[in-house]
Amino acid sequence: MCRLFGFRSVISSQIHSSLVEADNAILHQSNFHSDGWGVAYYLGGAPHLVRSTSAAVEDTLFKKVSGIVASETLVAHLRKATQGNLCITNAHPFQYGRWIFAHNGNIANFKERREQLLARISPLLRRYILGTTDSEVLFYLLLSHLSRRVELHRTGCRLDALKEAVTEALSELFELIGPLHHSDDGPATENYTTFIITDGSTMLGFNGGKTLYYSTYKTRCSERDTCPCFSPECEAETSTEYVNHMLLASEPIQGENVWLKMELGQMVGVDWNMRFKNYQMDVPIAAM
Repeated sequence: MCRLFGFRSVISSQIHSSLVEADNAILHQSNFHSDGWGVAYYLGGAPHLVRSTSAAVEDTLFKKVSGIVASETLVAHLRKATQGNLCITNAHPFQYGRWIFAHNGNIANFKERREQLLARISPLLRRYILGTTDSEVLFYLLLSHLSRRVELHRTGCRLDALKEAVTEALSELFELIGPLHHSDDGPATENYTTFIITDGSTMLGFNGGKTLYYSTYKTRCSERDTCPCFSPECEAETSTEYVNHMLLASEPIQGENVWLKMELGQMVGVDWNMRFKNYQMDVPIAAM
């Protein structure tokens, strides 16, 4: 399957280590997830998207992008294709306006169910689906439910509204496709819906059967004496609802960050004000 990485911070930061330098950085994970890569980041509130069908470890563009990007919000994806051929329109992350989405998962029997799923997507959004993956269809299903609650092109989406839309959309999805498989190393043909979604200010990660970790603090920040936003919350699991950064990753990236493994059906996210929330969705689970 694929690999995900998401980053949201109160300050614009360079994430070169997580993407390239660490022993298990995204770059090195592409040895086993070689069907393309994508990096989405925000500058001045606007999303910028770079995608490729090459393996990141072999692509000089990946190293170049990783070396120059400094942003408050970033999503990176390494693809191991399960649905759709290898082409740019099938590469993650996907974008609609301000919204960015990256998926590690699969919809079982997608070809047979594709038309049923498309029928549940708003016609105004459906026409923007350019590729042939289940992931892009899932993205627009989520946006269809979110559009009933917020104006998609406006900034500052409420985290609770995003969580409600995700819960509603996934409940509808599970009614159609059946339960989730809950083993990360299970058959690739089963149902999995792990993803990261953001509009640049609000970000949410969901564990839909493929492993996802999150981090909101470090053991000791190497920039504690120079960072203008350093606070005690940066180095301890905070009892307050605000954090200075949140990272999401398919596997812990080596370094200072303390990583926590998410449970099946768990959602974590931050809003535009870096208010952190933790949710749990009851999801149907396939019998082993």
